[in-house]
Amino acid sequence: MDDFIINSLCRTGRDNASEHRKELPGVINTILSSMDDKRCFAHIGDEPIHFSTSVREMIDKFREVLFPGYFSDEKIDGANLVYHLGQDISKLYDILSEQIIHVLRHDCLRYGQACSECESSGNDVALNVIRKIPDLRVILAEDIKGAYDGDPAAKSHDEIIFSYPGLYAITVYRIAHILHNLGVPQLPRIMTEHAHSMTGIDIHPGAKIGKRFVIDHGTGIVIGETSMIGNNVRIYQNVTIGALSLPPNAGKKFRGAKRHPTIEDDVIIYSGATLLGGDTVVGARSVVGGNVWLTRSIPPDTKVFIDAPRLIYKYQETEEKAHEYQA
Repeated sequence: MDDFIINSLCRTGRDNASEHRKELPGVINTILSSMDDKRCFAHIGDEPIHFSTSVREMIDKFREVLFPGYFSDEKIDGANLVYHLGQDISKLYDILSEQIIHVLRHDCLRYGQACSECESSGNDVALNVIRKIPDLRVILAEDIKGAYDGDPAAKSHDEIIFSYPGLYAITVYRIAHILHNLGVPQLPRIMTEHAHSMTGIDIHPGAKIGKRFVIDHGTGIVIGETSMIGNNVRIYQNVTIGALSLPPNAGKKFRGAKRHPTIEDDVIIYSGATLLGGDTVVGARSVVGGNVWLTRSIPPDTKVFIDAPRLIYKYQETEEKAHEYQA
């Protein structure tokens, strides 16, 4: 193709794009007019919602403080521990307080709430969370030990801290749960949804989860807001601890009600199991097998499994004939 044809095609393409762009002002006016449509949602004139990058930075800083030396850019030893940890905690406090103040102010202005003294309240909550870090480190250590004790594939505690998505999701959940209990709006859910996007593990910050909680593999797990999980519980991938479907427009009536199961101590729930309903209780030391659908309570020391499926095995004997063996 010679240069003349190429140049002609380029000019034609440019002119075509220009003609289309002339249509944009009319389209923009139509979209602007839709801002008055009360059926739709817009966030205009209110405090801007915080960005996920800030939340991610905050979570990363939490992990540096909760697991000193594991996620730091430089070596930490006795010579710089006090300085380095002090800097990390100070930075974490600044990020956390800013995020809390931001969401408090956002809800106050957007929903016309009574003044909650955002600055003072945000600083108080951030300091309270920082004060809980020693306790957080202890309970996370128990989660790590639980994962190591029950997983022969784990070669060390370090491997779990560095690489296990279950621990990442649990860590974020435990931080978010504290914020949730302190009445911080939006931020706890945004944190756990960030972990959800990273790991495929969806834990609502309102769920109550005991010590030595282990998520093995993890992808596809859902744990609802009013779930109650005891100590030393282990769950595998694609497990749902959820709510039964509600009728349309029932959100207001059931908001805050117990809608998700209770899992007592020392329970194992295998992959693909679905447990639903606020009245469903899985008794201590029970085992729920893979792909079980459970909407009723079971007593302690119970095993629930699906009956063995009917499998079909096909063996190719010749090109013309296949022998079918059923078991």
